[in-house]
Amino acid sequence: MHAQQPEAATAGALSGIVVADFGRVLAGPYMTMLLADLGAEVVKIERPGSGDDTRAWGPPFADGQATYFLGVNRNKRSVALDLADPADLETARAIVDRADVLVENFRPGTMDRLGLGYEKVRATNPGLVYCSVTGFGSAEGAALPGYDLLVQAMGGLMSVTGEPGGPGTKAGVALVDVITGLHAGMGVLAALRHRERTGEGQRLEVSLLGSLLSALTNQAAAHLAAGVVPRALGNRHPSITPYEVFEASDRPLVLAVGNDRQFRALCARTGSPGLADDPRFATNTARVAHREELAAALAGPLAERTADAWFEDLTAAGVPCGPINDLADAFALADRLGLSPRVPAAAAGPGQVAHPIAFGATPAAYRSAPPRLGEHTAEVLAELGLSTGRDRPSPVRRKMNATQSREGAQP
Repeated sequence: MHAQQPEAATAGALSGIVVADFGRVLAGPYMTMLLADLGAEVVKIERPGSGDDTRAWGPPFADGQATYFLGVNRNKRSVALDLADPADLETARAIVDRADVLVENFRPGTMDRLGLGYEKVRATNPGLVYCSVTGFGSAEGAALPGYDLLVQAMGGLMSVTGEPGGPGTKAGVALVDVITGLHAGMGVLAALRHRERTGEGQRLEVSLLGSLLSALTNQAAAHLAAGVVPRALGNRHPSITPYEVFEASDRPLVLAVGNDRQFRALCARTGSPGLADDPRFATNTARVAHREELAAALAGPLAERTADAWFEDLTAAGVPCGPINDLADAFALADRLGLSPRVPAAAAGPGQVAHPIAFGATPAAYRSAPPRLGEHTAEVLAELGLSTGRDRPSPVRRKMNATQSREGAQP
């Protein structure tokens, strides 16, 4: 479980960056894991005794740990600190003073009350990039709890997801948290670039609601630009047809036809070439206006063959399509396509999805498994000079030494 991968020959793009990670659950931890994959040294600060909420979010479990936690916390070191305890709070401040990035997703105002708010910590660490993740912002929405399901509901995603006329349906994963983590990561990288040019840190705030509204893209644009209030269409698309699920002879098949050329090829392969010249279906706009008639015309031919047969035939003809896979099928597909979607268990523990970006010069590295609660507390305290240190300094220790050399400070 705790096997280390040999150090990569090429340093990660973020090597030398130290992240003080106060994030919990998903948005913050997902973002900091991606940063850690790229070489950042992430110190995860957790509550003693319980730690990150997701440590208890099971089943399922692997090696006695919740897979939810395992999925977003590799390449990090865990330090157990009680921020209500003055001594532990001072340790947290010492970590922050030597960090390049701070990530937190407490209720707005909590970090200020602890003396860890941006204005306080920038006085001793002016280059700090301070990233706050909130549910609904830090103004009027500060009191609202930032749970993904609430934001999917209140932010409109559930209103456009599910069957027409039915109750709102959430996505099958905490999608808003993931999107927010990606937005936060992009913001942190932009702020680090600004610091590189100016030497100045800054505070950035990323809300789940704001991230969702941005991610609604075409649906949001339809509302803002055309006054449309979109509604759920099941598996159909509001602006493209045929872009939905059909029944093949053995299982469901998705068609994602995005232009007239693809539609004409579909009609030829399904033995209905005349459909492409029918005025009701000759253009995408016409097809959207007559989607029910078109679906009925395609349903019969598509039901005559298996989903895999259609996938082979239509893909060869340039028609986007595919079966609805479960996760086992999806990973098997990624394996066949050479995407290497899995991290070897010896590198970062069981059940790890590979970093999604393939870098030519600075690839992601998997240095350590998700940490046990407080696993690195003594180690980090030693690096702060609060107990005996290790013989070989870690990246965070090297960073701390460099900071002390520049500032003439003592840990």
